[in-house]
Amino acid sequence: MLTAVAAANAAQLAAWDGPEGDTWTAHATVFEESVAAYDGPFLAAARLGPGSRVLDVGCGTGATTRAAARRAPGGSVTGVDLSAAMLEHARALGPPGVTYLQADAQVHPFPAEAFDVVLSRTGAMFFADPAAAFANLARALRPGGRMVLLTWQPFAANAWLRELGTALSGRTPPEPPPGPGPFGLADPGRVRALLTGAGLAEVRVDGVVAPLVLGRDPEQAEAVVLDLLGWMLAGPDRLPALRALLRARSRAGTEPGGVSFGSAAWLTTAHRR
Repeated sequence: MLTAVAAANAAQLAAWDGPEGDTWTAHATVFEESVAAYDGPFLAAARLGPGSRVLDVGCGTGATTRAAARRAPGGSVTGVDLSAAMLEHARALGPPGVTYLQADAQVHPFPAEAFDVVLSRTGAMFFADPAAAFANLARALRPGGRMVLLTWQPFAANAWLRELGTALSGRTPPEPPPGPGPFGLADPGRVRALLTGAGLAEVRVDGVVAPLVLGRDPEQAEAVVLDLLGWMLAGPDRLPALRALLRARSRAGTEPGGVSFGSAAWLTTAHRR
């Protein structure tokens, strides 16, 4: 049961424990696989091993939580998210020994020094008050514990949103406003300052690029894109442009397969002092 939510995160709760969370649950497999090309470097950076105690922040439908559990036999893995629907989906997939909590990680009272590793794959960008959130998560890390984040680089570096937005609206989308959202931690200098201010050290921010796959074929990708970004659709006359783009980005018979776009992220690591 959800206990405390920061007032500043009320809008995020309404979205993720509402229509946004429902959309991601409905397309869980596609969304989990969409950024799977980042999982290798992301999980390698976490340095998980037998007995690791792991906290997965913004775990969604549980792909990274399950992956962490496989890499930490005999340990413990806790996934937290605002979305009850996504967590229900995650729980149904297990595995044993994984705990899922509906919680606002910005304010949830995690036990002090309870985790060896805090992970967040494309989840930490949505905190309304990232300074408070990272301070709270740092307290949950043991001294020397490791934090690993995957966050999007700036909008200009992410062809997937630029190309899809242009096809849907007929114009190049403007730079998203600052604040919680996909590009909320796009400035590496700000990320370093936030983590250092939270009591973390050895902050390292590395650029990584990988394909973002939005469906196994153009038809599946169209359904996903319209559910996710349908608010950008200028009208039904834009559907032919969207369909043409999805066909052009289809990579059937290649690796990775599916409808693939260019994307770029930051892989950030830090340690608690």
